[in-house]
Amino acid sequence: MGDKSRIEWTDATWNPVTGCTKITRGCDHCYAERFAERFRGVSGHPFARGFDVTLRPERLSQPLAWKRPRMIFVNSMSDLFHKRIPVEFIDRVFDTMEAADRHVFQVLTKRSTGLRRYIRRRYGTCSVPSHIWCGVSVEDGTAAARIRHLQQTPISTRILSIEPLLGPINNLDLTGIAWVIVGGESGPQARPMRREWVLDIRDRCQRADVPFFFKQWGGIRKKQTGRTLDGRTYDEMPSSEEHTAGRACRARPTKGDMRKLFRLCHSKIRSSYSISQKIRGIRHYGTDLHVSSKHCGPSIKHN
Repeated sequence: MGDKSRIEWTDATWNPVTGCTKITRGCDHCYAERFAERFRGVSGHPFARGFDVTLRPERLSQPLAWKRPRMIFVNSMSDLFHKRIPVEFIDRVFDTMEAADRHVFQVLTKRSTGLRRYIRRRYGTCSVPSHIWCGVSVEDGTAAARIRHLQQTPISTRILSIEPLLGPINNLDLTGIAWVIVGGESGPQARPMRREWVLDIRDRCQRADVPFFFKQWGGIRKKQTGRTLDGRTYDEMPSSEEHTAGRACRARPTKGDMRKLFRLCHSKIRSSYSISQKIRGIRHYGTDLHVSSKHCGPSIKHN
């Protein structure tokens, strides 16, 4: 956990809550539970309480300290809309996400009614800020109601995570869906994923012009089974003018950038070039910073 992640479709994980309880057969062999329970009773360990639902307010400000824009998977070790998580704490999580808008946040849940209820309460008829992507996890066609709940929620970027894929999803409706992720179950008790299920979802995504991300075949040894489908990898992701993954995200100049510009403006550099020529080209994650030679005041120009 932290500002780096091995999950193929994100850059980092942020867990202001850990722990969960099982509500669908997709939860049966939960990787997060398997990891956390290894440390139950280990004094001083972050998972000394195993996979019990645990609020971690000391982590609420973590994304604010991460200066480089990145994709952040929220609660990879829990479900933000679990009934044991107070609404007031969810508010604080969203407060942080709204403030750290240089990042893209990915929020996934199996508790789709909780997501719908909360988003309507917080934003009314307005849409969630564009850098906060929300979605649901489904495992087969019996979970179609979760998809409908997501489609009924005012979200700019809706994610459909079909992982682990445990059965066919017939007549998958992708209306309003911005991104589909598919993957097989991994681990010692992994259940098989059939190729035709994956191909059906991929083909539907292509017909609907929805980005398709194939994470893995899974299995007991997922590195051996790999993540290629029909001889290629599928790493498609949503994009927007305001927020895209990692390096492409827009960002405000940091205080350090502004101090650097101030020092340059007031230094005793003797050169035939103007100050603006000297520092033109200084870049900060997609933002050009320019200093006018007339007043040495920074102005911001977005690409």
